[in-house]
Amino acid sequence: MQNSKCKICRRLGVKLFLKGEKCLSPKCPMVRKPYPPGQKGKRRPTPLSEYGKELREKQKLKNWYNLKEAQFRKYVKEVLEAIRSSKRGKVRDPAASLIKTLESRLDNVIFRLGIASSRAQARQLISHGHFLVNDKIVNIPSYLVKKGDKITPSPHSLKKTFFQNLPSLLKKQKIPSWLELNIEKVEGKVKEEPNLEEAAPPAEILAIFEYYSR
Repeated sequence: MQNSKCKICRRLGVKLFLKGEKCLSPKCPMVRKPYPPGQKGKRRPTPLSEYGKELREKQKLKNWYNLKEAQFRKYVKEVLEAIRSSKRGKVRDPAASLIKTLESRLDNVIFRLGIASSRAQARQLISHGHFLVNDKIVNIPSYLVKKGDKITPSPHSLKKTFFQNLPSLLKKQKIPSWLELNIEKVEGKVKEEPNLEEAAPPAEILAIFEYYSR
């Protein structure tokens, strides 16, 4: 049976890299069947309403960051409330503000550093207590890192085969400019705040705000 995560990408019409290395291989269903599940390849897709387009953009970004609906809605609502409140002047670019928060999640940072092959794997590793932030164990995937934070595997975790094999794999990774990685120590550092341009989200962020503003 086709994996449900692959069906998400096919349904939304964009590769969201939910399955790690499989997404980069010729076996990726988005390569073999680049059309929605249950629909034949030559059939013309049904035009979406404005609401449907906004919903699709929301689904793209939510799944891109591997979030539940309640989590994702909370992040969007926080930006919308900041715009409406006295903090209006602090939110000059709502899209950049939302992406900055999502990129700052610890599970995303572990993925961006190349330590995990997907955000889902990163979340699992964090939940099992494999990482320290500034020398303290953090097992909350939604933890928001900030400039200057240091992320390292716990001493106990470094003895595991997964982490011992990482240095050779990390040499092939390209990480964002706002992060720094010491490959031999498997040590990451947040150099600066993440930005919208480098994050390159696969969705129209303003459409998402429109969706939640209804």
